[in-house]
Amino acid sequence: MAKVSANYEVVYIIDPAQGEEAVAATVEKFKTLAEQNATAVEVEEWGKRRLAYAINYKTEGHYVLMSFTSEPNFPRELDRVLGITDGILRSMIVCKDL
Repeated sequence: MAKVSANYEVVYIIDPAQGEEAVAATVEKFKTLAEQNATAVEVEEWGKRRLAYAINYKTEGHYVLMSFTSEPNFPRELDRVLGITDGILRSMIVCKDL
């Protein structure tokens, strides 16, 4: 069975307490990772927003939406990297083709 590319969206929330430079560096890190492993990468920064509920006693987060097309193994790796990256409060990856 051949691997099939699919369209994915990931939303992740960065802790804004790190400062603007660290937030920008984190966004760039994940954009670069996606460009190396996927195609049609688009990054949309939603900026700082109030969280619906406190996460680790924080009430604001810097939201980023990234969409890309890749094979199924890359989103799993991206999820793993997001999970171990300092400053990422939450992340969610969705396959839009299902």
